Amino acid sequence: MADGCVFCNIAQGRAPASIVCENDLALAAIDPRQFHPGHTLVIPRRHFHDVRELDDTTGAALMAMVSRVTRAVGRAFPNQGLSLWHSIGEAAFQEVPHLHIHIHPRFIGDDVLRVYPQLPPDTERPILDSYAATLRSHFD
Repeated sequence: MADGCVFCNIAQGRAPASIVCENDLALAAIDPRQFHPGHTLVIPRRHFHDVRELDDTTGAALMAMVSRVTRAVGRAFPNQGLSLWHSIGEAAFQEVPHLHIHIHPRFIGDDVLRVYPQLPPDTERPILDSYAATLRSHFD
């Protein structure tokens, strides 16, 4: 647990939250900020700053809960689609330094999380292949 972390406090039952489901490794709660009804967060109980720190067991439990909650949000709340996101760092607008995955109902034209200011052009295959090779060289 990280001192002062709101999500650690929620996970330990020391801060209020509208809990959707929980188990020993993860929990889901309604986000207090609802742009569209049903916006839900899934967090690991243990403090991880972001997805890069996850161990395989917690990661599997977290993704199983994300999948389950995403199905429920899609059924329970009006939507024309769903977005899942996890931000890492200030440039990506991470507001709470505890791993959390947003599940957000979407509607055509709502502009929530617009990915690109304008669609970038396709990149040539040799450049894509070089990116893939670079990534392969950095695996643990």
